[in-house]
Amino acid sequence: MSANHARNWQQFSPQQTPNKEPKAHVKVQKKNWITKGEKVIYSIVILCFIVSGIFMVSFSSATDSLNRELIALEQTVKHQKVTNEGLVFEKKELSRPERILKIAKEKGLKIQDADVKQAQALNN
Repeated sequence: MSANHARNWQQFSPQQTPNKEPKAHVKVQKKNWITKGEKVIYSIVILCFIVSGIFMVSFSSATDSLNRELIALEQTVKHQKVTNEGLVFEKKELSRPERILKIAKEKGLKIQDADVKQAQALNN
């Protein structure tokens, strides 16, 4: 029985397949989800988005730097206005007739009953 059993086992073994026909290899083409034309169109659209994003960032950066310069100039103008107002007030204080008469008397000048008037410049 063991010889008979061995023959049966030898006939059904998967290693020997003499009667099987050779299989023909069939190439299955994968269908692409996106065609080449769509890839080109998507690439162009993405490139346009990137370029427009770079343009917007550079434009906003230039605008921001311009605004900062404008604020700095406005502060300089305000400071200069305050300085000018102080100088105008000081000029008015220094050109008072009483002060001029006092300094003239200290220096030894004599005024003979004359009214001291404030001179004004004519703008032509």
